[in-house]
Amino acid sequence: MADPQSNAATSAYTLPESLALPPDAPRSGVLHVRHRHTERYTVVGNHLAQHPSLSAVAIGLGVHIQSLPDGASVTIKALAVRFPEGEVTIGRALRELEAAGYLVRCRVPLGGGRIATRTVFVERPGMTTAVRGPVRGSARASPPVSASVHEATPVPVASEPPAARPVVPRAKPGAQVPVAEPTGEAADLLVRLRLADARLLLSVRDVHRLVPAVESWLARAATPDQIARTLTAGLPPEGTPIHHPVRFLEHRLGTLLPPPLPPAPREAVPDRPAPMTNCDGCDRGIRAHDPNALCRDCRDLRECAA
Repeated sequence: MADPQSNAATSAYTLPESLALPPDAPRSGVLHVRHRHTERYTVVGNHLAQHPSLSAVAIGLGVHIQSLPDGASVTIKALAVRFPEGEVTIGRALRELEAAGYLVRCRVPLGGGRIATRTVFVERPGMTTAVRGPVRGSARASPPVSASVHEATPVPVASEPPAARPVVPRAKPGAQVPVAEPTGEAADLLVRLRLADARLLLSVRDVHRLVPAVESWLARAATPDQIARTLTAGLPPEGTPIHHPVRFLEHRLGTLLPPPLPPAPREAVPDRPAPMTNCDGCDRGIRAHDPNALCRDCRDLRECAA
């Protein structure tokens, strides 16, 4: 009698007739079953889908964000609700997309004394055009562009009522959204690493990406000199290129993170001397916690009498 489990295993690897292999199919590797979509699809460039340095999580999030409509929330918490990955993993992937130029965050005025943080997804970094919102019911709809505004978080700075519709300034064709220069102790440390080794030259986006990790070291009482020595010690020999210095430094900052310092021991409180009192036998002044205590002579007399 045949083993039913073995039959099940065999049928699991039997190709259905509808998926018959063509005679010129490759002998190994993945095979595709193509389908021409006519609705609910997103065109994704291979520069993102096959990006040579982005992680799988970053590529997946980039494809997901590109498929979302304008106005959809792409905060870390919103994406953590949608996907099983935690907030730390999603936050790291978003920083990868920022470093690669796919995700840009900037602050723009809304009018009425209000500003907002805008999240812009650039479908093709380096070839952005004017940022435009969705066109509703217009017969003169403009062709789609490569950048879409996905999110706005208004930050009220005055008591005036909010504007009816936020106004997003249009950038000139081909203009890049500016990125603020990094500042602070952690940023200064990262910028100066190139003075120790020219291969550790970081871009502005790279510095923004690594600042939180350096701040974690500083919060654990590591000095800037200690951090710099750890990041520059044991580098590859001179002449050997470091192709991705931001990833190289990110790995060291994560794997070599020191533990926090233990709490400082409490100083021992010296014992206070016993207060002055009078001997209960001879009225001589002595130090004792017991007000009825005896001096040494009176204790000896009582012991002899006993």
